[in-house]
Amino acid sequence: MTPQQTVPRYAFIKAGWHADIVNRAYDGFTQIIPPERVDVFDVPGAFEMPLMARDLATTGRYVAIAAAALVVDGGIYRHDFVAQAVVDGLMRVGLDTGVPILSVSLTPHQFQDTDHHIAIYAEHFVQKGREAAQAALMISKTRESLTA
Repeated sequence: MTPQQTVPRYAFIKAGWHADIVNRAYDGFTQIIPPERVDVFDVPGAFEMPLMARDLATTGRYVAIAAAALVVDGGIYRHDFVAQAVVDGLMRVGLDTGVPILSVSLTPHQFQDTDHHIAIYAEHFVQKGREAAQAALMISKTRESLTA
């Protein structure tokens, strides 16, 4: 990075459903990337993440965008359609805008709203947040080397 360039910024989108678990992904993300370099955006649910990611990507402010959600199996198979639409939408945003979009979205088939499952998935989201941050740094560094 040259002296004229600013410090890279990252966006982190959080879906509101199961926020107690999803917010933990941000905790993991900011263990790797300092929170002062991350702008946080809340959306109602996973389905709204691709639109928000597109809007953020087109601003040109972010070197990467992470999006976190927990899409659970409510017994009516809707979760499969939502999860697929979200992943496809996030991928399309990245390809269309050239901004890396990282998914921290999980779709467990056996989630139950119990203390045990909440604890397991909360800790898993911390790890997934770390992995997303590491991926954001790696892809940014690799892409920078292409222009050097």
